[in-house]
Amino acid sequence: MKKINYWAVLVAILITFIASAIWYAAFAHQYFELRGINPNDQAATAMSGWQILVIFGRHLIVTLVIAYAFIRMGITTLKEGLGMSFLFWLGFPAVLLIGSVVSDKVPFELAAIHGGDWLIKLLVIGAILALWRKKVEKGA
Repeated sequence: MKKINYWAVLVAILITFIASAIWYAAFAHQYFELRGINPNDQAATAMSGWQILVIFGRHLIVTLVIAYAFIRMGITTLKEGLGMSFLFWLGFPAVLLIGSVVSDKVPFELAAIHGGDWLIKLLVIGAILALWRKKVEKGA
């Protein structure tokens, strides 16, 4: 069985960090307003080191799971990677976020902000992992 390419995993994590930061920066005002936080309160809006570490850990776990799944499924094209990543998004973050709207009364707009972030992350991860696998398999 093929092995996980940890360089591809690391690159995917770094790019998703950047993409996620851009996404939340674009929706920062709405995000904080929906959470009842004053966007001008730097103490309330700043992230601590442990929060960043937890986010990195989440990205690492998700990326490793997708890398493993792609190996098992033989995914090596951009179309396959994006398609499967969309299905992962639909089956997991989207369903969980809809549940939080229905069961926990999370504002739909807040769930949509999180859902958009996860869609971008999963598509980026899927594209990088699929294309990197294709490149490695061509060179092998």
